[in-house]
Amino acid sequence: MGLTKTIWANPREYLRANAPDDPILFFAPAVLQATARRFLDGFPGLVTYAVKSNPDEAVIGNLAAAGVQGYDVASPAEIALIRRLAPAAALHYNNPVRARGEIAQAVGMGVRSWSVDSESELAKLIEMVPAAGTEISVRFKLPVAGAAYNFGAKFGAAPALAARLLARVAAAGFTPSLTFHPGTQCADPMAWDAYIRTAATIAADAGVAIARLNVGGGFPAHRTNGAAPRLEEIFALIDRVTGEAFGPARPALVCEPGRGMVAEAFSVAARVKAVRDEAHVFLNDGVYGSMAELPLIGIIDRIEVMDGDGAPRRGAPRPRIVFGPTCDSVDRLPGELDLPGDIAEGDYVVIHGMGAYSTVTNSRFNGFGALGVATTLGLHG
Repeated sequence: MGLTKTIWANPREYLRANAPDDPILFFAPAVLQATARRFLDGFPGLVTYAVKSNPDEAVIGNLAAAGVQGYDVASPAEIALIRRLAPAAALHYNNPVRARGEIAQAVGMGVRSWSVDSESELAKLIEMVPAAGTEISVRFKLPVAGAAYNFGAKFGAAPALAARLLARVAAAGFTPSLTFHPGTQCADPMAWDAYIRTAATIAADAGVAIARLNVGGGFPAHRTNGAAPRLEEIFALIDRVTGEAFGPARPALVCEPGRGMVAEAFSVAARVKAVRDEAHVFLNDGVYGSMAELPLIGIIDRIEVMDGDGAPRRGAPRPRIVFGPTCDSVDRLPGELDLPGDIAEGDYVVIHGMGAYSTVTNSRFNGFGALGVATTLGLHG
């Protein structure tokens, strides 16, 4: 990410002093560490970070400093990254489909926790991974609503298959566990209720006492101007329902937040290239840059608009169609965005909550996508 040594008070101070022409990503390490401590203090089990959401070294370093001791990794490259930056951390290789070469690399780097959702992939692990001291978590899925998009469309075994896989894991001498993912940006806490109770049924049907239950990611980030997500209520529900569903056979709990951990620690400032006939706003960043996932899961409307001197625009909001900079009509933010009526060319649109899936999906299409980075004490004011 290439952080600078200067630490600014907030985005406004930086924009006033530098008037950047390229988009700027603002990172507030204190916000990231505070969010990490919120998970560590509130979640009733092991907190692991989903590296894929933002693998920047500054992110990993700040999470390790805050006390995060486990990481959900999805590739040998991510495994190597964490081995270098946090060598003592626990690694959970929870991408359930892997090439044999990837399995061999992970074994060589000491991975001891894996997930699986099919007979064919479990056969690879039994063949290639030493069983002693190694956990295999069977990933299952349910048709549960309430998420921005459904991870079960790609991963997860139906409960009946999950029970068979779990029994086979135990018979092969591995430590048997279960895992699920309720779907990204899951705003309905009852999704965890349904999954946890189904996990207990799967374990009972398999005749296996599971060592751990990984309740996935899906923890929502603050994306709209409404109230912020109540993570502590989700933590309390997970704790209570696990006790009710499993009773004396209660497993240890694990979670793997990505978006919910890192989103709030970053904001993006995009400059207005043009206001076309008072109808369309063109920005120097868009869906081929740091905003790639907005069309997938919805707009973030926690936005400030500032003029070139960093002063806030206060015109009455008007709905605008917002385009990115590329010569491609797909490069458009979803729907219409309420922006100040006095927005003008050269202004900055600052979008908060942009730490997840922003830097990693920047394509540099059409020669756009250069993204500067600045460190700030805070992200507002």
